[in-house]
Amino acid sequence: MSVLAGLIEWVTSVIEAVGYEGIFILMVLESAGVPIPSEAVVTFAGFLSARGKLDFWLVVLDSTAANLVGSIILYYVGYYLGRPFIEKYGKYFFLDITHVEWAEKWFEKYGSITVFIGRVTPAIRTYISLPAGMGKMNMPKFIVYTIAGSLIWNYFLAYVGILLGENWEVIIPYLDTIGIAAVVVALIIFVYYLMIRKKEG
Repeated sequence: MSVLAGLIEWVTSVIEAVGYEGIFILMVLESAGVPIPSEAVVTFAGFLSARGKLDFWLVVLDSTAANLVGSIILYYVGYYLGRPFIEKYGKYFFLDITHVEWAEKWFEKYGSITVFIGRVTPAIRTYISLPAGMGKMNMPKFIVYTIAGSLIWNYFLAYVGILLGENWEVIIPYLDTIGIAAVVVALIIFVYYLMIRKKEG
């Protein structure tokens, strides 16, 4: 059994055993930098909601709340400890410095909106909280962008779980394609939001 297959089996067993609490704990860990695939957590939970074992909207909201908690933890790691700590000790806390560097470049190039877009981008989504913290991003804005991006991502994954049913695991090899699609959707929503604000102003 591959490492990924073993991890997915463990994730599904946790969710089946403790339900929403399991989803919450797994997604907090995922957003705090532990390499737990949200795609497996939320897609499987969506599948269970289709079978009547969980409620679809509770899955989405539970996952999003957990993302926020984990993201705030990582934000403060960046805020108080910064890059030197991550470079020296990050590996002991499952923080991949390569992914952190990607997130930093995104944040430097696009600013705070990167938090919103980053939340729906595989590999970047977990780590985007670190440069936000290191850059001392405004916390209320960080929270809003994190919730918005996480809500889109979790709704999408849970709905895919419903559509795929018993075959929900086929999503795993297509994470990059899914990430691109999610980014496009997030950008469309953001542009629409800016247009509404402009009209109101």
